[in-house]
Amino acid sequence: MQAQTLWQNPVKQQLKEGKPVIGATITVASPDVAAQAANMGFDFLWIEMEHAPTTLETARNMILATRGLKAIPFIRVPVNELFMAKRALDAGALGVVFPFTSTPELAKQAVDACKYPPLGRRGAGPGLASFRWQGPESYYDFSDRNAMVIIIIEEKRAVEKIEEIAATPGIDVLFIGTNDLSFSYGKRGNPNDPEVQQAIQRIVAAAKKNNLPVGRPAASPEAIAQFMKEGFTFFQGPGDLSMMAAGAAPLLKSLGKSGIDPKKQPLY
Repeated sequence: MQAQTLWQNPVKQQLKEGKPVIGATITVASPDVAAQAANMGFDFLWIEMEHAPTTLETARNMILATRGLKAIPFIRVPVNELFMAKRALDAGALGVVFPFTSTPELAKQAVDACKYPPLGRRGAGPGLASFRWQGPESYYDFSDRNAMVIIIIEEKRAVEKIEEIAATPGIDVLFIGTNDLSFSYGKRGNPNDPEVQQAIQRIVAAAKKNNLPVGRPAASPEAIAQFMKEGFTFFQGPGDLSMMAAGAAPLLKSLGKSGIDPKKQPLY
């Protein structure tokens, strides 16, 4: 009898191969919106719990709605804490995005939250998660191989410690929160400021040194093409509401009606 091949997280696999991945940002608390986005061709869903009122119960329903569809569900938790990541993973997320991971200690805490002992400190209670992810191996082994740890660098103090943060074992992606990073440098939403750009380059260099994929928000094909030249392969795509505005704008314009200018619509 031929041994069954173990499932591999396709997002993790593509990044290892140096291929770009992009996710749809889900801010609307709707399983239908999540299912539609998961079936559109995106590699992952960025389910937003930091800047949207999504509850864990709703996130759970979104995750169930993605069964059999392409996109892998990730959750950006509102805070880098063990209990929060544990609940996101136990709801069936296959990756956790940790905001404001600004110290080596917080980077290690993020990894510990996503790995079972002896690799980390995640508690064992994956009944709901194993219902979403079924396979030939135990859920514990499955998750330790496939659940992704994505940490966000978005403060000046994180840049000052970036070499130590990037060297933390178990991190899968260094993501740059470019807007918050610019605020941290006093530039209030201007990631193109030379000082912020210098910080971004330092983060990219630390990621490259540690063979880590590096990510950032990206909202247009032109931006993605430029960012890929700079070494980025992990992209947080636009949010559901901004994609709705962008889709409606040309239709309304053709009838001489004014709609929301997509260029002025917040991305997420």
